[in-house]
Amino acid sequence: MANDNTPALEIRDLHAWYGESHILHGVDLTVNRGEVVTLLGRNGAGRTTTLRAIMGLTGTRKGSIKVNGHETIGLPTHKIAHYGIGYCPEERAIFSSLSCEENLLLPPELKSANAGKGMSKAEIYDMFPNLMERKQSQGTRLSGGEQQMLAVGRILRTGANLLLLDEISEGLAPVIVQALARMILMLKKKGYTVVMVEQNFRFAAPLADRFYLMEHGAIVERFAADELQDKMPVLNELLGV
Repeated sequence: MANDNTPALEIRDLHAWYGESHILHGVDLTVNRGEVVTLLGRNGAGRTTTLRAIMGLTGTRKGSIKVNGHETIGLPTHKIAHYGIGYCPEERAIFSSLSCEENLLLPPELKSANAGKGMSKAEIYDMFPNLMERKQSQGTRLSGGEQQMLAVGRILRTGANLLLLDEISEGLAPVIVQALARMILMLKKKGYTVVMVEQNFRFAAPLADRFYLMEHGAIVERFAADELQDKMPVLNELLGV
C-alpha cells in the first residue's frame, strides 16, 4: 500500500494514440492526495484523452502512469479501477432502462488496499437530495443534471477515492452546477482526490487547488490557485476566458 506522501496520480512522458493518430505528446502531471486539479484547454487539446489514457481507454499508450504508487500503464481498464480510481465520462453512461436506485445498487465495491469504503446509498442521497426524490424513476426520465449526479454517485458507491470527472457541468442549469460545486468541496473535505476536465472556467476556478493548461496534446502551463490572477492574460489568450 502507498504511503501518505505518495501522489494519488503521477504521469510521466505519456504518449497516447487512437489508431494512427498520435494525440498525447509527453504529458507530465502530478496530483497529490486530497487535491482538486483542473485540466484546462481548448477542445481537441488532449484533456479528455488524458483521462481516457489514465483508464486504459485509448489505443497504444507509452510512458508511466502511477495510481496511488502503482504502475498501471500495462494494465487493462478493469484492473486499473481496482487501484481506487473512478471515471465519470462526459456522456455519463448511466443505465437508462434501470431506475435511479437500481443504478446505484449495480457497482461492486473495489476490493483493494487503495480503495476506500464505498459511500452508502443514504450518504449519496444526503449529498444529492434530488436523487432521493427520483430514486424509483427510470434513467430516461431523469434530467441531465440528475443523470450527472447519478453518474458521480455510482462511482462513489465503489469506494474509488481518485475521481476523474469529464465536463460534469456542461449544459446544466446554474442551480445544478452550484450543487455539483458543493459536492466537489464536500468530497475534498472528506479527503477525495479530484481531477476535472472543464470548459466552464467560472465553475472550475474557485474549486481547484492547481491548474494544468493543455495545448496540442501537451502541458504548456501549470500553476497554483493563488497564481490564477497573474496567469489570466495567458488564459485569455489561449482560452478566451
